[in-house]
Amino acid sequence: MSAVAAPQAVAAPVGDQDTAFVRTVHQGNLAEIAAGQDAQAHATTACVKEVGEVLVRDHTKLDTDLKALAGKLGVSLPAGPSAMQNQELASIREKAGSPAYDAAWLKAAEAGHAATLALIDREVKSGANAEVVAAARAARPVVAMHLQMVEGGTCHAGMDVGTIHAGNGGQLAAADDGSHGTAALVTVAGGALLAGFSTGWLLRIRRRSATGR
Repeated sequence: MSAVAAPQAVAAPVGDQDTAFVRTVHQGNLAEIAAGQDAQAHATTACVKEVGEVLVRDHTKLDTDLKALAGKLGVSLPAGPSAMQNQELASIREKAGSPAYDAAWLKAAEAGHAATLALIDREVKSGANAEVVAAARAARPVVAMHLQMVEGGTCHAGMDVGTIHAGNGGQLAAADDGSHGTAALVTVAGGALLAGFSTGWLLRIRRRSATGR
């Protein structure tokens, strides 16, 4: 050979935990989207309908990022929610149009988001692939916000902080609603939502502009 090839960047390994995390969270996203759509159709209170709308909005965008990452890493994804998730939603739907529906829906949403949050924390702590860990860390504020909205089986639609934008590698930000100028990053610590400084968002915008993205 007359020339030496440039060294190739070594991709971070995708461990069994990373793969299981991506697949499980994908199914969770699909289940939450289905549950949110069901709540909009069958809940008896405006609050539960609103939380359902938030779940559809945010989990759709979270899953957009997750599917892109899975494709990049070569991780195959399930086609739909698990049989248990489908069965749980069907059981809740049997109570459609009654207060019992809202109560059962909130209880299931709380359990699902608590389990997802625990899964995220495990991945952040001991995941092998840096991109999967970063996606888990970025998704955490959204899932924590959802959990606060249904915590204790009580509806708190007012916890919604606004549209969550899908981004590269799971990067998420709360969108500007047109009245605050620049969007602020949102994080969760100690169970409270904290608005981050807008500089992080501005840096991302500049970085994307510099790279042509």
